[in-house]
Amino acid sequence: MIDRTAVRNNANYLRNVRPIDPEEIAEYIEGTPHPAVVRETLREEAFDLRLREREDGAFVPVEESPVDPPGWAPEALPEAYAFAVEDLLVREYGANWHRGESGDELRERVRQLKTDYLYENEVEYDRVAALGYAIYHLPAYYATVGHVLDDLAENGLLDRTLRVLDVGAGVGGPALGLHDYLPDDAIVEYHAVEPSAATDVLDRLLEETGRNFRTTLHEATAEAFLGLDEGESPAAATDDPFDIVIFGNVLSELADPVTVADAAIDALAPDGSLVAFAPADRNTAVGLRRVERALVAGDGDGAGPGRDAEMYSPALRLWPDAVPSDPGWSFDVAPDLAVPPFQRRLDEATARGETDEPGEFVNVDVQFAYSILRPDGRRRVDIEASAERCARMAESERHVTDRVNLLAVKLSHDLSEGDNALYRVGDGSQATDHYLVCTRETALNRDLREADYGSVVFVENGLVLWNEDEGAYNVVVDDETVVDLVAP
Repeated sequence: MIDRTAVRNNANYLRNVRPIDPEEIAEYIEGTPHPAVVRETLREEAFDLRLREREDGAFVPVEESPVDPPGWAPEALPEAYAFAVEDLLVREYGANWHRGESGDELRERVRQLKTDYLYENEVEYDRVAALGYAIYHLPAYYATVGHVLDDLAENGLLDRTLRVLDVGAGVGGPALGLHDYLPDDAIVEYHAVEPSAATDVLDRLLEETGRNFRTTLHEATAEAFLGLDEGESPAAATDDPFDIVIFGNVLSELADPVTVADAAIDALAPDGSLVAFAPADRNTAVGLRRVERALVAGDGDGAGPGRDAEMYSPALRLWPDAVPSDPGWSFDVAPDLAVPPFQRRLDEATARGETDEPGEFVNVDVQFAYSILRPDGRRRVDIEASAERCARMAESERHVTDRVNLLAVKLSHDLSEGDNALYRVGDGSQATDHYLVCTRETALNRDLREADYGSVVFVENGLVLWNEDEGAYNVVVDDETVVDLVAP
């Protein structure tokens, strides 16, 4: 057995002198262990020592500075990952996997997955379902995680050494996106929790990650891993806290998502982040908001476990004493990806009637609801509304036909179909859906259109109207209205 303390001491001594060579350290350890044993020990200790392994096998210190936003804007699923998916399909079915019985089986399974998600049915992931899931969902889920992480990186809240728990890791979309989002000099201790047959696909895709993205796969349910199963010990030790816990498109599949997410907050470091995202459809997006609201401090309806987590982004509560109770259907939209080869092959081999349109098995839209919660109380922007300057959305009923000032979070892109621009907004007090409707854009209100999703805007002199057909408040932005970007 190697003297791990001696390895650590030597590494700490050399780290500020020169790159750490396992062969050199071996000479200083009693018994002169083989350099390969020293190298593996250094890999196991690298996270705690903040050391990364270079291509030449030497170890160097990780920079202390946080991760800078990388300008995440993927145009396609990287070729290495696309090839890995096709490799799995060829191994399973042969070179013509997209044709004949195998193609029909995969197409039917993708259709079933789409139906189950739409109607919130329980989803069973056998090997065929896992492959179908990879074909249809992997590209968009890969892109999604980076867009969400931007909210943390912009405030310097992503360290270059990260301990990550991916709950319901699936076939690896969030893992691969996280890997590519971070710089080459980062170290990640990545733990995937996945109980289904998707682990075979996940394991193959994780082979494409780098040497400093160290992965551990736990074939257990989220409940078992987090110690929630009655009378059972946790499936894995969680004594070391996580910097990030990811729930990527999985909350809607859990029997009790609030309890599981609450336990995940307990597993976070004090300055850690719970990062959850879901498909943009109404059921899953609203379900995400229900979990979020049950976990955030100030939810006084008794439905949640009473956590003291804070909403970091995007649905900021701008009135600190208020709690939203609207449905909360809100989602972001990013540029589409290029169609990956495996989706194109499966779609082109589909038998269609004369009126059937192509594209049934193409899914490159990047649209997602998301939520970031933190136990340390940090918010993406530290802004609060003032009763002296603003009206609360909770009180919009008494302002109908009046012009008011609002502080609002922009919670959608333009939802119109070419008419007056329409944006969902919130301030954390709303009990009913609110929209800003721009009937005339001017230089003084142009910030409304140009503001990104999640931005905070100040609306001066907006006209409050009730939309009976939609059961929502429309705040008209016209040539009498000024809109200023308060926080991008």
